Amino acid sequence: MPSPRPDFLAPYQADLDALRGRDRLRALSKRGGLDFASNDYLGLAESEVYREAARAALARGVPLGAGGSRLLRGNHPEHEALEEEAARFFGAESALFFGAGFSANEALLATLPQRDDLILYDELIHASAHEGMRLSRAESRAVAHNDAEAFEDAVRAVSGAGRVWIVVESLYSMDGDIAPLETLAGIAGRHGAFLLIDEAHATGVLGLGGRGLAHGLEGRDNVVTLHTCGKALGLSGALVCLPRVLGEFLINRCRNFIFATAPSPLLAAAIRAALGVVERADDRRAALAERVRCVGEAMLQLVGAEPSGTHVQPVIVGSDKRALALAERMQAHGHDIRAIRPPTVPNGTSRLRISLTLNVSDAQTDAMIALLARELERSPA
Repeated sequence: MPSPRPDFLAPYQADLDALRGRDRLRALSKRGGLDFASNDYLGLAESEVYREAARAALARGVPLGAGGSRLLRGNHPEHEALEEEAARFFGAESALFFGAGFSANEALLATLPQRDDLILYDELIHASAHEGMRLSRAESRAVAHNDAEAFEDAVRAVSGAGRVWIVVESLYSMDGDIAPLETLAGIAGRHGAFLLIDEAHATGVLGLGGRGLAHGLEGRDNVVTLHTCGKALGLSGALVCLPRVLGEFLINRCRNFIFATAPSPLLAAAIRAALGVVERADDRRAALAERVRCVGEAMLQLVGAEPSGTHVQPVIVGSDKRALALAERMQAHGHDIRAIRPPTVPNGTSRLRISLTLNVSDAQTDAMIALLARELERSPA
């Protein structure tokens, strides 16, 4: 008799079943309810000014597709114009445009640190950085979160011929707290280290004209910054700002850049327009800052959650099951709040990640907090 046909999908189904059993199964869900989940902090993603910028670019003949990688025929004048504008805007010597923030972060850490180098990274760094470090030839070690003294101790303990790379986020995406960038820059300067700063959740919202928290450090020979365009800028893609020689090194050695089809020239044109919009958006930043202040006070008083002081406000609830149940109940009442579980956050710190944007009103935000307080009372730890 013929042998039974193997079940090719069984191991994958078993893995999914195991995730479901631990309340960690992810699934796509449609958009719905009031926005307390997106990274569109300034409410620009669906703005008419962006639609007009796209229409104007199409009218002057900017194509949707690039047709190839940047090193083949895909290098469009809009890409170069964006990079020149981004370098000027952020104060860097040069900039390089990538199609996504995740791939840009991965590319930086997979390419720039060399074999004898050491990457010292904040323990709460983005998953994209971990993917880059996995591909890197350099050794990597975690350092306690936002602990500048621990970073300095780790740098001092290094022996070897290579460079040290200090890798941090300026504003952490799941905790909403801010890195001590000036102190870290001082450590990097004293010890001949590079400082790589992921500005994903600060770009557009914080710093002079929305230039991020690292604006005063841009342009230094040992500083590399990553500005994603899919959060407060409301579009997609990423801009890496760095010394010109490192930009040329990426063009020659970075596989994510060399072999990828170039991002849409139309997107490049829209981002260039977005930089101008963001630079003039002090009124939006002021409105968001006031909301952050008010929400922080209400969270502490009604929910008992420590204010983050930024537009990312976590409410840590402990178990995966409790976080999922709370998120589902909030969504059922029309408030789009998502549960964040391990491995995205450390074990035992499952949470609701509340994103403060200008896509909702003050009254809607107040109502959300009052409802959350009631739901937390109904769901004891």
